[in-house]
Amino acid sequence: MECSSTDARVVVITGSHRLLLCDGMDTVGVYSVYLGRGGVGKRREGDGKVPLGRYKLGVPRASEKYGTFIPIGYPTDVQRKKGYTGSAVGIHGPPRAFKWLGAILRWFDTTEGCVGLATDEEIERIAAWIRKTKAQYVEIR
Repeated sequence: MECSSTDARVVVITGSHRLLLCDGMDTVGVYSVYLGRGGVGKRREGDGKVPLGRYKLGVPRASEKYGTFIPIGYPTDVQRKKGYTGSAVGIHGPPRAFKWLGAILRWFDTTEGCVGLATDEEIERIAAWIRKTKAQYVEIR
């Protein structure tokens, strides 16, 4: 079961490039995403990989580079102690320079280690849902 907890949270299924909004056991939103150019399993800054695991979500904020950016708390304290490095990992809208591509952005994994949405409308709906439900975590599998 993809939404299998009692709390509101975001779940990213990397194998199928989907982002789910989970309100308890219910899936209330599904979005197609593009991921890091290096794949998954982030361990060091600059590897272009999306981290796997459960992370704290930050407050959605405006971003000059992506329209809206939702910080992901990578690395965790445990990961940091194991030597994992990285910063500025998040869920974001389309890069301003390529916003005009729209859904085509989903065809290529091109982020530096983030979870990308192809349109401003999608990232804004996700950000509004996070604010409304006070979702605290993202699970990236």
